[in-house]
Amino acid sequence: MFTGIIETLGIIKDIQKEGDNLNITITSSITNELKIDQSVSHNGVCLTVVAILDDEYTVTAIKETIIKTNLSDWKVGDIVNLERAMKLGDRLDGHIVQGHVDQTGECIFIEEANGSWYFTFKYDKKNSNITIEKGSITINGVSLTVLNSKDDEFSVAIIPYTFEHTNFKNFTIGTKINLEFDVIGKYISRLTSLYK
Repeated sequence: MFTGIIETLGIIKDIQKEGDNLNITITSSITNELKIDQSVSHNGVCLTVVAILDDEYTVTAIKETIIKTNLSDWKVGDIVNLERAMKLGDRLDGHIVQGHVDQTGECIFIEEANGSWYFTFKYDKKNSNITIEKGSITINGVSLTVLNSKDDEFSVAIIPYTFEHTNFKNFTIGTKINLEFDVIGKYISRLTSLYK
């Protein structure tokens, strides 16, 4: 379980294919605090630490995870948002994030607004995922508030701190992102589909 509040950024140092799996090696400022078998959110994807060496650690992604996320687009040198799992008793500053990406989306609009930024994303609505105006959404592991909710797109506002301390600063039109829809929104969507 995560909160969607990014701790730090990591840099992808190596990607090795092993069967249908990807072994991804990352360097970060929190590597020396990690342990084997620990869960870490990488751009919103919960992955398990399988090896640690100096300031680098390795995680493994299976085929199912690769299919549902933007992991297949990752390259050596890419910057990823990192968050360790929350501890019981910690403040929940973002919202409840499972680290289970529902689907990917695409950045279709970026606007700088006198010190902050507006990003608009489009996603395939065939999976019956929905956003709710002023509800929560997780983009690449970042907990954010939905603006301008539509059937297959929505916007978010990004403050300077979030822009500088996440990989939002690297987004361009067409950037493919990981989306985890709010658990409450998912529940409402499932109920709605039952009564149609």
